[in-house]
Amino acid sequence: MKLNLKQWVQVVLSLAVAIWIFWFLYKDLSIESLMTSIAEVSWGWLGLSIFISLFGFWIRAWRWKLLIEAGENFKVTTGKTLIGLMIGYLVNLLVPRAGEVARCGVLSKTENIQVGKLLGTVILERTVDLLFLALTVLLAFVLEREVFLNLFNDLVSYEVLLQKISSALPLILGGLIVAGIFVYFLFNKYRDSGLIKKLRHFLRDMINGLISVKRVKNQFGFWGSSAMIWFSYYLMMLLVAWAIPSTASLSLSSVLMVMVMGSIGMVAPVQGGIGTFHALVAFILMAYGLTAEEGKIFAVIIHGSQVLTILIVGIVALGIFFKITSQKASKSS
Repeated sequence: MKLNLKQWVQVVLSLAVAIWIFWFLYKDLSIESLMTSIAEVSWGWLGLSIFISLFGFWIRAWRWKLLIEAGENFKVTTGKTLIGLMIGYLVNLLVPRAGEVARCGVLSKTENIQVGKLLGTVILERTVDLLFLALTVLLAFVLEREVFLNLFNDLVSYEVLLQKISSALPLILGGLIVAGIFVYFLFNKYRDSGLIKKLRHFLRDMINGLISVKRVKNQFGFWGSSAMIWFSYYLMMLLVAWAIPSTASLSLSSVLMVMVMGSIGMVAPVQGGIGTFHALVAFILMAYGLTAEEGKIFAVIIHGSQVLTILIVGIVALGIFFKITSQKASKSS
């Protein structure tokens, strides 16, 4: 995949931001403290978390296979989708969001499927993942409501804000109605502008994507695997928490909250969530009584183990991909 000058500038800037956030977060953490904490890690729990993450990758590849085969007569192996998926993750470590296109390109070359169709399945995947992320955030809020409110109170007084909203409720409702009318006329007037078109296309693709899920033959498998993907994220986070003495006593709902913050950090448009993941995970762990140093160490261990796993498996997948394409080229010549 070739990048133009503008894209290269975006890549360099996002990498610079990620490195700066990471440096700012860890500049006061000594190597001795980090190495001491790593020496105290239970490698059995950490190894099991890596195994669970690999299982999560396989489940995601299998779900992608279900989407690709929806409404089609051809079959795709999970092994091929897994190769594309892992190469995509590898590319994401270098260029944010480029991995989605890269994995479609990989599968297009190995299975001779149009890239456009594959991109449509990736958009649908992201729509479903967004839905499950929202449900996970809602579950975390229900289970850890006090933590949410305490964090909110640190930023603004919850009681004062609620009082102000109650006293100004008629004005707020009227303002929302006026804003709704304004947005409606704005959309109609500028419906042909680039920004409005992108927004409309995004919403349309999201709705159409959710509707098109009904074409998947194995509905139970699709929704079950989607839930299993997020459960594997949680289980992987829980096992790493058990592996580190400072986080071993966290409750199950606390780990869920940490997972939510980490997931939000991974959404940021930086390479592999570097910096943003660490900052949000360390921040929420401090809310549970851990020191800033303990939160930062947990974040770097769990993120580092995942990045190392992606690097190793991604490079292996890349080697297999080159072997498959070279064999196809030799057969066609």
